[in-house]
Amino acid sequence: MDALEKKLKENVYPGRGIILGRSEDGKQAIAVYFIMGRSENSRNRIFIEENGGIRTQAFDPSKLKDPSLIIYSPVRELKEAGKVTTIVTNGDQTDTIYEGLRNGTSFSRSLESRTFEPDAPNYTPRISGIQKFKGGTYSYSLSILKSDRASADGQAGKQPATLRYTFDYASPVAGTGRYIHTYMGDGNPLPSFEGEPELVSLKGDLDSLAASVWESLNEENKISLYVRFTDIESGKVTAKVINKNK
Repeated sequence: MDALEKKLKENVYPGRGIILGRSEDGKQAIAVYFIMGRSENSRNRIFIEENGGIRTQAFDPSKLKDPSLIIYSPVRELKEAGKVTTIVTNGDQTDTIYEGLRNGTSFSRSLESRTFEPDAPNYTPRISGIQKFKGGTYSYSLSILKSDRASADGQAGKQPATLRYTFDYASPVAGTGRYIHTYMGDGNPLPSFEGEPELVSLKGDLDSLAASVWESLNEENKISLYVRFTDIESGKVTAKVINKNK
């Protein structure tokens, strides 16, 4: 198991990342989401807290070009009788999952209507996670929808098939988390994430973890960070937003 800071520093461009896990004392469920960007359009963003979650917003509206893949609600909360679900994603599939769960559809089934992002040649993966709270219990799941590039090799104009993976963590261990991100590093095209979500150690309280993650992300490419602690027993949420654009 690697320290989270080491993982973040190793990759100059992980793109967008989700980390779900449990605090060292076992009492808090942790969710982390960050965004990075290389283009002016991607870098022109901030996180805004809204309705128990966050949404992205253009920092300078006059410079916003194409909002389709950069303006969305990364974090939403669904409250139902006796249970609460926190949804964290890197795109507008947050809403797809929210509506699916609200209508009794599972996390993975809700995503069957979605694919990777239509940004050829990168075909950016859609990464998603949910944290489930019920009666003092906590579990989480992560998903990635990514392109099967081999299915389109040598066939001009053909879109790749979608590879779908879901990972369930029924008994999160204190002080550990799982980290999934869109890219393995910089490149052209950008190489999609590979393998299962990475096991990392999680240390510190809300402020110290947020500071550690932010300082470990590449200075040139990082844009915004959201860190959320949820008390597993009481459901009380504390959160922190850090935006490069101020």
